[in-house]
Amino acid sequence: MFWKKNKKGGNGGIEFVIAGLGNPGSEYENTRHNAGFITIDILAEKTGIRVNRQKHRALVGTGIIAGHKVMLVKPQTYMNLSGESIRQVLDYYKVPVERLVVIYDDIDLPAGDIRIRKKGSAGTHNGMKSIVSKIESGDFPRIRIGIGDNRKGNLADYVIGNMSKEEERNLKPVFEKCADAAVSIVRDGTDIAMNRYNTKNKKNGDA
Repeated sequence: MFWKKNKKGGNGGIEFVIAGLGNPGSEYENTRHNAGFITIDILAEKTGIRVNRQKHRALVGTGIIAGHKVMLVKPQTYMNLSGESIRQVLDYYKVPVERLVVIYDDIDLPAGDIRIRKKGSAGTHNGMKSIVSKIESGDFPRIRIGIGDNRKGNLADYVIGNMSKEEERNLKPVFEKCADAAVSIVRDGTDIAMNRYNTKNKKNGDA
């Protein structure tokens, strides 16, 4: 863990960092792999935070969520190097690793499912592998957005493929819920957010 807990935040008073993962560039805007970016955009709109400053190899914006000063982050390093940007943000603002929230797509979850966890491994996601490696910890909350049901052909082609119109319609309310879940983590804590927003799997229970 980089820093001891500091309720007032570190440099600039930042208390929480909420990062959505994706790839920069217009060609990736509507891809499944950009679920994290899309959710950050919705969260920014809901909270009135403008994510438009280039800093720490990311697009960032700061504002208040539930009485806490929060930085929203969209790394611009491309997915596989997401950890380089996140490490810079946490180091500079002295934000404890447990106050990092990462939002990202998960091919291993059915499309539209939501899973929030307090901590864990990176799994198969390259962006998360980069983050866990660079900050040397998996002890931070994450919001996983399922994109897995309709995969056909090559995995890489699928995740960076554009969503169909039907997928967009189906996933828009899911992205909205994930944005609300991020607010709940800041306001209520991860346990309450998990109970409120984790999608129930009728066969196996929550992962």
